[in-house]
Amino acid sequence: MLVHGSWLGGWVWRRIADPLRQAGHAVSTPTLTGLGERAHLARPEVDLDTHVQDVVNHLAFEDLADVVLVGHSYSGMVITGVAERVPERLARLVYLSACVPEDRQSVYDTTVPLFREMVEAQAEEHGEGWRWPMPPADELDQYLTLAGFTDDDKQWVWSKAVPQPLGTYRQPLRLVDPAARAVPRTYIHGTLEAVLPFVEHARTAPSWDYHEVSSGHWAMITRPREVAALLASLP
Repeated sequence: MLVHGSWLGGWVWRRIADPLRQAGHAVSTPTLTGLGERAHLARPEVDLDTHVQDVVNHLAFEDLADVVLVGHSYSGMVITGVAERVPERLARLVYLSACVPEDRQSVYDTTVPLFREMVEAQAEEHGEGWRWPMPPADELDQYLTLAGFTDDDKQWVWSKAVPQPLGTYRQPLRLVDPAARAVPRTYIHGTLEAVLPFVEHARTAPSWDYHEVSSGHWAMITRPREVAALLASLP
């Protein structure tokens, strides 16, 4: 199961999902509440719990088990929360250029303080204080590198991107279930990105399976077949 990051939807996985299906894998690409084709459900009350429940419900209603659960970027928070609730359904968590939270951390707590200040200021100016529109490409590239994007890629992504409800960034996770900690974990790092502390921990900790791809933050767009092959090879 592939879980998208901020502003996006299940549509963003198309370049990875198709080759995985052609190789015989069952693939789900749910869209989180308030995003993608579910943008009409956006409201100030949408938070991280909402998105975790989206995925938990998808697993339950589709009768899915032994799932490799992949989260990109923000959705590192989501898949971590899902493991906390239904570890018995999961075979592995895969963090693709994704946040890796500790107990009681929010998205903001996994990043530098200036990120919170910038996001909240833009939400006040452009998003009624509760949602963050996707910044223009030249601005976004300064902190989430768009290395490898073509002009067509930019047109595709920005034409479908919608504002991110900021309850999803503000709410911390509680991580207390030992069974969740036992789910195997893989980190896939784009080597053209900055190395944040949780990336360095995944690279060096024996409990993590660590891989690199030559990409920026959006490897599912710029290196889809490489990422698909890597996901297919995971135990």
